[in-house]
Formats: sequence, C-alpha cells, structure tokens
Amino acid sequence: MSRIGNKPITVPEKVEVKVEGQKVTVKGPKGTLEKEFHKNMKINLEGNVITVVRPDDEPGNKSLHGLTRTLLNNMIEGTLNGFERKLEVNGVGYRASKKGNNLLLNLGYSHPVEVEAPAGITFEVPNPNEIVIKGMDKELVGQTAAVVRTKRPPEVYRGKGIKYAEETIRRKEGKAGKK
Repeated sequence: MSRIGNKPITVPEKVEVKVEGQKVTVKGPKGTLEKEFHKNMKINLEGNVITVVRPDDEPGNKSLHGLTRTLLNNMIEGTLNGFERKLEVNGVGYRASKKGNNLLLNLGYSHPVEVEAPAGITFEVPNPNEIVIKGMDKELVGQTAAVVRTKRPPEVYRGKGIKYAEETIRRKEGKAGKK
C-alpha cells in the first residue's frame, strides 16, 4: 500500500489545475507547468482536491502511484513558491559572477567557464563563493545545479571545487611520507 500515493493533494486558492486525461496543467503566480503522466494512473480533480488512483497492485503500478502524486505536488508547490538550490565554491581564486542571465565561473582553468541559464531558471550570486539556482520546475533546478557542479566537482584532498551547500566532503589523508 502506497502511503504517499494515497494522500490527497489540496490545491491552494492561488493555483489553478486542469486535468485532461493524462495531461495536467498547473497555473500559479510564478507561471505555468505542464506534464503528461503514465497512462495507468488515474488523476481525479474534485473541487480543490486531487487524488491519484492506480488500477491494481502490480509492482510497476505501485511505484508509479507515489511518483505521480509527488510530481503533481511538486508542480503545485513550484508554481506557488518555486524551488531553489544553493551551491558553494571553495578554492583559492575560485569565484562565481553573473554575466547577464548566465553564470561566469573562474575555477582555476586557463579560461572562465560560462553556464547558460535554461528557460525558467535564474542564477543569483549573493557573494563570489555562493550560487543560488531558482526556478519553478524542481527537476530542472536540480539538473541545472548538477550541471554547474560538474564544471569542477569537489576533490577529496583539499575540498576545492563546487559543492552543494548541505553536502559534506569526506576528506582523505594525504601521503604519510617518511618518518
């Protein structure tokens, strides 16, 4: 029994939801999101409550049940409040800055690295060692953060690189040397 999939979703007053078969459109103060869901899941909208129903208890349908409900909830949450992901830049001379809508990173390479902002994503740089990625699509925010992190992943000896704000880097000990 899916505990997450069985929970009903209450739609806030500022958000408008349209269900047309498997296609769901969510319109809120931040913008509009559309998503096509799996054909086995039935999405019911009654008043301001959304429920997701699965046809049977097969393992595939059980996993889709909770996933569908979570994706719907994230769409509503994103159009209402939006999502953000924070990254930290660690290293001597490593820094981030904004160039228009794009992100400009100095990461110890011979050239600065420029990351283009996908549609619906905004970069903020409160200080040179901090990057905030904001948007209403949770999946796109996470994917953009992962792309920025791959430009210089944190290394385990000195901890230099780009890491998520809540991430902890397990440090390795260097060479012991002669004693």
